[in-house]
Amino acid sequence: MAAAADGLGSIAIDTTQLNMSVTDPTAWATAMNNLGMVPVGLAGQQLVTDSICVSGFDPSLSMMTGITPINPMIPGMGLVPPPPPTDVPVVKEIIHCKSCTLFPPNPNLPPPSTRERPPGCKTVFVGGLPENATEEIIQEVFEQCGDITAIRKSKKNFCHIRFAEEFMVDKAIYLSGYRMRLGSSTDKKDSGRLHVDFAQARDDFYEWECKQRMLAREERHRRKMEEDRLRPPSPPAIMHYSEHEAALLAEKLKDDSKFSEAITVLLTWIERGEVNRRSANQFYSMVQSANSHVRRLMNEKAAHEQEMEQAKESFKNALTGILTQFEQIVAVFNASTRQKAWDHFSKAQRKNIDIWRKHSEELRNAHSEQLMGIRREEEMEMSDDDSGDNPSKKLRVDESALAAQAYALKEENDSLRWQLDAYRNEVELLKQEKGQLFRTEESLTKDQQLQFLQQTMQGMQQQLLSIQEELNNKKSELEQAKEEQTHTQAVLKVLQEQEVNVLTVALVNQDREKNSEKRSQGLKSEKEALLIGIISTFLHVHPFGANIEYLWSYMQQLDSRISANEIEMLLMRLPRMFKQEFTGVGATLEKRWKFCAFEGIKTI
Repeated sequence: MAAAADGLGSIAIDTTQLNMSVTDPTAWATAMNNLGMVPVGLAGQQLVTDSICVSGFDPSLSMMTGITPINPMIPGMGLVPPPPPTDVPVVKEIIHCKSCTLFPPNPNLPPPSTRERPPGCKTVFVGGLPENATEEIIQEVFEQCGDITAIRKSKKNFCHIRFAEEFMVDKAIYLSGYRMRLGSSTDKKDSGRLHVDFAQARDDFYEWECKQRMLAREERHRRKMEEDRLRPPSPPAIMHYSEHEAALLAEKLKDDSKFSEAITVLLTWIERGEVNRRSANQFYSMVQSANSHVRRLMNEKAAHEQEMEQAKESFKNALTGILTQFEQIVAVFNASTRQKAWDHFSKAQRKNIDIWRKHSEELRNAHSEQLMGIRREEEMEMSDDDSGDNPSKKLRVDESALAAQAYALKEENDSLRWQLDAYRNEVELLKQEKGQLFRTEESLTKDQQLQFLQQTMQGMQQQLLSIQEELNNKKSELEQAKEEQTHTQAVLKVLQEQEVNVLTVALVNQDREKNSEKRSQGLKSEKEALLIGIISTFLHVHPFGANIEYLWSYMQQLDSRISANEIEMLLMRLPRMFKQEFTGVGATLEKRWKFCAFEGIKTI
């Protein structure tokens, strides 16, 4: 056998090979499909149907047979040389064995048909054997495909061969169509055409089912391990209430790092109903510790708000720098479009420069609108809040401090009241326990305890009275501060009205002087006349007037190169058509332009 194998490997590429081209592409596709491989440019056929697979097994694992399909034509198998590229004709060679010779089939003929491959197939049917072929000759030919576990030969020139692995069946199928000749004899009994096909065997199907069940078990185990790994951990158990645990929890409530965990435990205890007459004071102290964290949280909030304001300021500064650079870029494009430099550019360059200029102007306008929106929000916030020099702000700070002190005093007063109630309850319990018993030494000690408790109650009542007096004094101070605040606000309003009147008079005088200077100036170009017509139509639609920014945003949609200063100068040159009015007081003071040409016609 070893000699035959060596001879087969050495004669795999022989000079006596038959060079026959494959003229029928369907024959080559059918042959490759029978081997379980998809030919280039052709759709493959599923080797195992879904109905045969074990239920519950995921077929997307690409492990239906448990092994990777192996090409029987790969080099090193000692059977045939590797397949040539698809554009080169496929040539099957003559295979020489020790006792026989295998001649390849005619490539022009279609390949022999095969049945559907059973799942886990390791057994092949071999028909067309010579009458004089023995089991040793069959084993000599087919053991080159792999280890043979069993050969069942029949008297009718066929046999069944079972291999050790599934990929060996594909190599055996490759020999289908070969003509077998024993020795050099040409007798009919010594020659035959082999037909190799898949065979159904109960042992193969049983082994395949066992392997599929094992793979399904492994897949279920893997999925369960993955689900256990991704399952969120269960929350920690809450310990039961005891005096020792309550003391430890009180210490945790004072620690900022352990506060969130401790407050959860405290909430669970209260919801469980652990609060009773004996543990009420202890729970009250823990609730009071929780309340002490409110000030810390407010300080953290104030720090975060300060960071947010700083971030807003830095963003505004960065946006201003970006807008400045956009202005410079737009200025470069405007300078390039002037006649002095524009004539030296080519047509394609002019087109690109024009596109870049429009894009830069759109970005510049968008950023300027965003920056103006931020400034408007800041002005609205400034109008809502008083300036830093306002004395009423100091009064507000003092008022908030007094209110905080008053709130702290109220808390202390309430805590003392609750302690007093607790002591009273203890006194009542002691009285009930005393009952009608005779006066003994224990009763005397209880009387002494009662006397001590009464003395402490009297001291607490005196403290309460002193705290109430302080609270009344603070309230009177608060009322005085509020009266002073209202007085200062009234004075500020009067001063603001006087300042507004002075400003309006000065602005009106300036406008009259400017109008008198510019009345003599007429229209300079057709563009100005067109602008006046558009502005007149816009202001006529807005009878209550519009500010210069609103008017500029509308005009910029028609002509992006126009500026707000140019529009304002044009309006001031025509006082009989447009007039300017002031609305609002103080920070809300606003200049609006109105269309008054029809009023001028009536006066004429």
